[in-house]
This record gives sequence, C-alpha cells and structure tokens, in this order.
Amino acid sequence: MLRLVDSGLCHPLYSVALEEAILESCSQGLMPPTLHLYVRDRPTVSLGYFEKVDAAVDPQVLLDEKVFLVRRMSGGSTIFTDQGQLIFSLTVDQGAIPKPEDAYILTCGVIVKALRSLGVEAEHKPPNDIIVNGRKISGSAQTRKKGMLMVHGTLLVDTDLDRMMRVLRPRHDKHSRTREQITCLRDELGRSPDMNEVKDALVQAFSEELEQRAVCIPVNEREKGRVSALIEEKYGKEDYILQF
Repeated sequence: MLRLVDSGLCHPLYSVALEEAILESCSQGLMPPTLHLYVRDRPTVSLGYFEKVDAAVDPQVLLDEKVFLVRRMSGGSTIFTDQGQLIFSLTVDQGAIPKPEDAYILTCGVIVKALRSLGVEAEHKPPNDIIVNGRKISGSAQTRKKGMLMVHGTLLVDTDLDRMMRVLRPRHDKHSRTREQITCLRDELGRSPDMNEVKDALVQAFSEELEQRAVCIPVNEREKGRVSALIEEKYGKEDYILQF
C-alpha cells in the first residue's frame, strides 16, 4: 500500500515541517511508504539545506516581491515555488532504493510518465531534471535520514516564470537557467490544466511504478503535533533559515 497525503494549498512552513513529520512516522513504522502532494499558498523561495542565503537571493528583492523564505531538510539548489506548482515527496525505506541515482531514476521516470499521460512529451535529463522541448519543467532533491529516503520535487504547472527569474540570483554553474530554458504545462499545452488533473496523473504514475495501490490516509494527531513543534523549534526560527 502507498499512503497518499494531499495537503492541498498550505503554508510554506507547514509543508516543510510536515515532510519531516511524515519521514518520522515512516521511520518509526507507524505509516507505510508515503506520497505527499501539496501546493504552497504563497510565493516562496525554498533553500537547499546547505545553501547560503546571500548567494541564492537578494533579501531586498524578497521583500519587494513579497516572497516567503524557508529552508528545507534536503540539499540541492534553491528554488522558487508558487500556487502554480505541484510539489511531491515520496518517503520510503532507504534500503529499497540504496543508490541516490536510482531514486532519481524512479521518480523522474514517474514524472515523465505522468506528463505523457497529460499529452506532454518529456524526458529525464540525469541526474534529476525533466526536460520538455529542451526546457526544464521539473527538478528533484533527496535526503536520507533515520533509515528513510525522502525524494521530493516540483512540477511547474502554471508558474510565474518571470517572477521566478527576478527572485532567484543567477547561478554560474551547470545548474544555471535562463527564462528561455524553463517551461511549464501552461506553455506546453496552451492552457492551464486543473491542478487535480495533474495530481491524478502523478498518483496514477507512482502507483503503477511502485505496484502499490494509493490509499488516502490523512495526517494524524501525532503528526499534527510534530508539525507544530517543528515549526516552533526549527523551521520557523530565523536562526535556522539564515544559518548559512
């Protein structure tokens, strides 16, 4: 069985705290492997755990653009998210997928399958990007802790790409992207698909790939308590967000 948690539209701090709470539940054997889907309710910059704030964004631009800032528990690059992006995370026993590259092969393959079911021809560009017509539409990151693997990523559905480029500092490495090198489903389909349509495609693809039936099991009281504690003690603290 694959547990499905759909948080709908949620606060950025809630989303990062819930991911850790879910990982804990799985680690303790309280919940089965879990697929978590959500959309952040406001424009947000998500820092990779080791990313330096000043290298990733200009704090004044965040203020001007009214963009929220969080630091997630996984590594990887800093990203911009908004209500036009679907975010997913998959939490499984790390023994099931011991190699980091295999985690990306699995999840990126699922994203490609979901996109094709929506009428978009996509391909996996290793290690962790999904490309459509030469432009990036999805990226992933992962973390391994407490015996669990959590791999999560974004799928650009109807994202404000111009705002994304204004908010993120230009990179000067292999991860650098210009506006012309990024796309979203709206641009590829000529319409903005309903987010539930995209969710359904993703759930179906994960279920088929893992050969597990997806069952909705909502966040329980223990997890809600951990979310509140993690926001208060960790994710909501300025010292944590600005530590690098």
